Formats: sequence, C-alpha cells, structure tokens
Amino acid sequence: MSTFMAKKEEVKRDWYVIDAAGKPLGRIAAQVATILRGKHKPIYTPHVDTGDYVVIVNADKVILTGKKMENKVYYHHTNYPGGIKSESFESLINRAPEQVLYKAVWGMLPHNTLGRKMIKKLKIYSGDKHPHEAQQPKALNIEI
Repeated sequence: MSTFMAKKEEVKRDWYVIDAAGKPLGRIAAQVATILRGKHKPIYTPHVDTGDYVVIVNADKVILTGKKMENKVYYHHTNYPGGIKSESFESLINRAPEQVLYKAVWGMLPHNTLGRKMIKKLKIYSGDKHPHEAQQPKALNIEI
C-alpha cells in the first residue's frame, strides 16, 4: 500500500468565518494558519495546497495580552542604507487593522510559493460585514 498524496484537482475547499472581537491575536493567527494550510483535514499533503478559505471580521477589535499593546513594534527595511522603519502596534491597528492579522498569519505560514498561494485565501475585514455571503461560510469559534 502506498502513501496517500492529495491532488490539487481533488481538493474540496470550504469557507469559514471567524469573529476576532475580544480574542488574542496569536490564538486567532495560529488557528487560521492551520486552516489555510489544510492541516485540519485528513487529506493533508505537505506539497499540495489543501487548505480552506478563511474570512476574519472585526479585525480592529483583536486584543493583545499584557503590555504588548504599547510595547510591540513592527519593523521593516526599505533596502536603502539606514532604511529601517518601525511602527508600534497601536499606530498600526489604528491605521490598518487588517495588516496586524495579516502579518501574524503570514509569519506562521511557509515563506515559499505554496505559502503565497495559501495567504491569498485569507480575507480580513475591520467591520462585522463581509462580501462573501454567497459562499455560505461556516462560523468557526476560536476558544480562548
């Protein structure tokens, strides 16, 4: 008997919606990364994108524990000499709340071609409305 390998044509994708209001950032990101990779399915194959679509609503109401709200800093470099830039969590969540969850989930996915395909299945919205009702997403509750 040979090892089962999923084929991309055979993968059936579901849609899930997650309400991020009042939930810790890392807990949400870890669960979403698992769903995007497809590790919750019995047909998981490392070299095939077997994951599902995830819609996150209320991204602006995500919480951090402890003093991370004031102390957490995001860095990036412009590739110019002396071009390191930093932005605090507070200013980033006020400016672009979707980016906070995007960066957290992207950090938990593989940084290769397959990971770039997986992150495209993530849809993040700062309000409680989303335009994906036609896909009939299933509500997924994240336990704290």
